[in-house]
Amino acid sequence: MYFSEYMNEWLYGENGYYHRFKAIGKHGDFYTAVSTSSFFGASIANALFKMLQEGRAERNGWLIEVGAHQGYLLCDMIQWLYTCDPTLVKTMRFGIVERQPEVREAQLAYIKSRFGDDVQVTHFEDLSEVNAEYAFVVANEIFDAFPCELYKDEKLAVVENHTIGWVDAPEETKAWAKSHYLQTGEIATGYEAFAKAMARGIKKCDFVTFDYGEKYVRNDFSIRVYRKHETFPLFDEALKLEESFQNDDITYDVNFAHVLEAFEAAGFKEEAYETQARALVRFGIIDILEQFAKQTTQANYLREADKIKTLIAPTMMGDRFKMIQLSKEG
Repeated sequence: MYFSEYMNEWLYGENGYYHRFKAIGKHGDFYTAVSTSSFFGASIANALFKMLQEGRAERNGWLIEVGAHQGYLLCDMIQWLYTCDPTLVKTMRFGIVERQPEVREAQLAYIKSRFGDDVQVTHFEDLSEVNAEYAFVVANEIFDAFPCELYKDEKLAVVENHTIGWVDAPEETKAWAKSHYLQTGEIATGYEAFAKAMARGIKKCDFVTFDYGEKYVRNDFSIRVYRKHETFPLFDEALKLEESFQNDDITYDVNFAHVLEAFEAAGFKEEAYETQARALVRFGIIDILEQFAKQTTQANYLREADKIKTLIAPTMMGDRFKMIQLSKEG
């Protein structure tokens, strides 16, 4: 099978890594911005609130998260919107795109623990089920979890018995690689279908997503396996694929130029592309922290400030992660 099929089974198969709802954070295999601080979600919600104030977003529209894991990010955003304007919880609608039934159940339980019956969230199995006049869509680290092909010197990786081999790539793949100046690296699959589904179901849309990567081709393999905060390159001789398959996370750096190309083809335009640090500061994370300082103890403030440092420090998540903001007019 091609590597993309193998990776899809690894992550999303019946016994796949994400099917079993693996933990994220210090007890899991990796950290995310969401698991680091609730101020990550608050700052994105703050940006949405500014758009609502300026009339660029709809008070009766949808707030939808794609790939919500436990539901922390959506809940953090709802909490901040309520802080800014309690009436928004009554006028806006909230949704999560999640295909795994077990994950949906866990999300609903967590949402209930946060808000009781005051907040209702609609689940969509796929973006194609969404039908909205306006939606603000947010996602954190989803594009690195799309299956990908591995391309090298006009060949594609195939996997048999957890062993990687190489076959000649189809002519259309070679043509795509040539047009993108790619000689070696990952070719994500599914970006185009994802963008088209979002465009079809949402008439007017704002989309904000964070991930690690760059807006150019690296011409090197970035694909790697995470196991309890340790990183193993896929081609590391010490890594045994048969042991990691479906048990560890597998990911790669996102080519944001490919993301943008897919969304532009679906009718979106780029509003911003910047480091996570610049985006969060622009969204108001420092202002939110200052408001928090006035309402809490010095110890709590310093604890939260240290978490935010992880999000925005250049040597930590600040520069490694990027944010792209895309929009589509109705």
